[in-house]
Amino acid sequence: QVQLVESGGGLVQPGGSLSLSCSVSGATLSYYEIGWFRQAPGKEREAVSCTSSSNGSATYVDSVRGRFTVSRDKLKHTSLLQMNSLKPEDTGVYYCAAGHSGVCAEVEVLGINSRGDQFQAWGRGTQVTVST
Repeated sequence: QVQLVESGGGLVQPGGSLSLSCSVSGATLSYYEIGWFRQAPGKEREAVSCTSSSNGSATYVDSVRGRFTVSRDKLKHTSLLQMNSLKPEDTGVYYCAAGHSGVCAEVEVLGINSRGDQFQAWGRGTQVTVST
């Protein structure tokens, strides 16, 4: 059974950077599509990015494209989310999720409105706060 654990969250000033890590165990990372989602207080969970299992390409929602970059460290079974030029509206709990081939299509089609309903496994999340 695949398990995911996020780390790397914290408090950062606007314009700053953070790097989140999603450690995957119980399965081979490259067999799964890995999505990053976030949830702000009082709001629904929304998609941030998704990495395809077929070619490793990443999809980003409009609000983070050009600022966030996702990568995979296959040796460490880890997905990394590098977040630059952070804004207060990036504040929230960030989750990584794993799903079978094809689940990234939900993020590609729905964009930020994707809730990750097709993903099979979720981490517990890590808090990111962007504030002065």
